[in-house]
Amino acid sequence: MQCQRTPEERFEDLADYPFQPHYLQVDDTEGGELRIHYLDEGSPDGDVVLLLHGQPAWSYLYRHMIPPLVQAGFRVIVPDLVGFGRSDKPTRTEDYTYARHVAWMSDWLTQLDLENITVFLQDWGSLIGLRLVATFPQRFAAVVLANGGLPAGPIPAEYAEPLKEAYASLPVVSSDELERRFRDTSGIPGMLYWRKFAAESPEMLRPGHAVFTVAGGAHTLTDAEKDAFNAPFPDETYLAGARKFPSLVPLFPDEPEVAENRAAWKVLGQFDKPFMLAFSDDDPVTAGGDRVFLDAVPGCKGVQHRTIAPAGHFLQQEQPQQCVQAILDVAGKS
Repeated sequence: MQCQRTPEERFEDLADYPFQPHYLQVDDTEGGELRIHYLDEGSPDGDVVLLLHGQPAWSYLYRHMIPPLVQAGFRVIVPDLVGFGRSDKPTRTEDYTYARHVAWMSDWLTQLDLENITVFLQDWGSLIGLRLVATFPQRFAAVVLANGGLPAGPIPAEYAEPLKEAYASLPVVSSDELERRFRDTSGIPGMLYWRKFAAESPEMLRPGHAVFTVAGGAHTLTDAEKDAFNAPFPDETYLAGARKFPSLVPLFPDEPEVAENRAAWKVLGQFDKPFMLAFSDDDPVTAGGDRVFLDAVPGCKGVQHRTIAPAGHFLQQEQPQQCVQAILDVAGKS
């Protein structure tokens, strides 16, 4: 597997990101290795908080949440998913599969031998993270799910072929137009426009500008912060993972990992540790996605769920203190 590694100078002097890098090698599933970067802040003896980012963000997204969590006594661990941040970036889009992402992060998690974890999941961090919870439920003490989910082919089979045919001729809309497509629930799902945009739009090379516009958080970013979100991607050769992620979401019943996600739902149906839902009030991507967990996951019962507001998709950027409070509350540290 051929990989790129973003030059270290791209990560120098980033705003509000003074953290030291840590690295760990995992099996790339082809007989080689990949280097995963992660942050490890706070007391080594503290209870673990694991923060998982989504696409196309990286550990920089959690920069404002790490210090208060450390101050509360936690050991805070924040990895960069393969293809993002300081982690290695396979250069071919076909190198990225949902199953491989789960395998890579499972290898990373078990090598670190993390236990008693309170995990905060958002976006693709939830698609991978909930699979980790289902695979290693004994390692997790509590879950905060924020603007995420675990789709298992939610689009009915009778609509699958017409939508796949429509996808082939969809235009690559601008980032400004994407938000409107997500909010319009009367036609083709916004996620299909997002697939097309991520796969083909030249705007993806600057995710700190383009994607935060889509997700409603661009107004909270300074130019320096936008540049920091762009830092992992010096040119197109580093972008394969970011381009592929939306196509890996199992929307249709015949897509890969539907069966595996349904099996994970069965495990979550027995997960009785605290499971908090902390979705934002104005996310065009995952609005309403919290409801399916309320009755399905026993750990949701007796938990004080909340709405993070005002915030769009990247609520860690817009309301970091509310996200920190959610973690403190679910972990019994408030």
